[in-house]
Amino acid sequence: MKNKYLCLLVIGLLVIGLLNIWAEEKKLNVVTTTTDLKSITESIGGDFVNVKSVCQGGQDPHFIQAKPVFMTWARDADLWIRIGRELEVGYEAPILEGSRNPKIKVGETGHLDASEHILLLEVPTKQVDRSMGDVHPLGNPHYWLDPYNGRIIAKSIAERLKKLLAENAEQCRGIDKNCNAFIKKIDEAMFGAELVKEISGDKPASSADRLWELELAGKLDEFITETNTERKKQDKPSVTLGGWAGKMRAYRGSKIITYHRSLSYFANRFGLVVAEELEPKPGIPPSPNHLVAVIKKVNEEKIKALIMENYYSCKAPDLIAEKTGIKIVVITNSVGGDESAKDYVSMIDNIITKFVKSMEK
Repeated sequence: MKNKYLCLLVIGLLVIGLLNIWAEEKKLNVVTTTTDLKSITESIGGDFVNVKSVCQGGQDPHFIQAKPVFMTWARDADLWIRIGRELEVGYEAPILEGSRNPKIKVGETGHLDASEHILLLEVPTKQVDRSMGDVHPLGNPHYWLDPYNGRIIAKSIAERLKKLLAENAEQCRGIDKNCNAFIKKIDEAMFGAELVKEISGDKPASSADRLWELELAGKLDEFITETNTERKKQDKPSVTLGGWAGKMRAYRGSKIITYHRSLSYFANRFGLVVAEELEPKPGIPPSPNHLVAVIKKVNEEKIKALIMENYYSCKAPDLIAEKTGIKIVVITNSVGGDESAKDYVSMIDNIITKFVKSMEK
């Protein structure tokens, strides 16, 4: 009898093991170039994906080396997702070529450029050359720092995952469900859960698109005023703009200094003005003469905040702070760049929290 139970146990374990192997085989292997794309892909793909990121959160994405291990990841990948706009120009091609994986070549279904449908800024209108620094000829690639673009990236990834999983209707429905949940999370973080509920009610999360349309048209404040006028007539409590937009409204028009030309999208979304960058040209370290000019501008225009990524040296920012009293806001612009940036939404939240705190001092 004892041997019989032992035999059944072994068979049961084998079956469980085979089921686990089958489940793993059904997952898509995804390689992203950044941790932000990894975070969004994991939110959308859920249990249907295994995701690895080439660049880690604390690294400067402009300076990644094409290591052999990345080619191994790419060799086994079903999908490669890049930021695009030539951010990965220094390492993507060697990795893809070294992987010998035809499925993820540019133009194939297994290759997704996440910038395909985003709201793009700073596309050069004239010929670009090296004398201008590391200017990206296809537009500024730091677009993930606009949460509106975060929604667009999520939708692009969802569509591509569904294309690759087209034979499994249940998985495709799961992708749609995850995508809607992710977009709702961004919407509530951006506008506040109360306002999203006011406009969405019990409708799908996509009905909050209306809030973004108003935001993009500069009519969101007008909409809230009109909504509250109607609610007052009905003896209903007023609604307020919450979330990131609510926190940042008080600082619209505020001038900031940045280290690199990496916060253009963030500034554009929240109404900040990038008055100057510490790099005299993109990718060129601050020179003494340029720092003198920045110090003069900060003092004359009474600029209160200098925002910089945590992988840059603090030497030049500290000098400017000493001469002007400007607050230095050290942030990560990618998931995993510090402990509080655990996913895409908390990464954006982290930047806003630090900026608002610096302005309140």
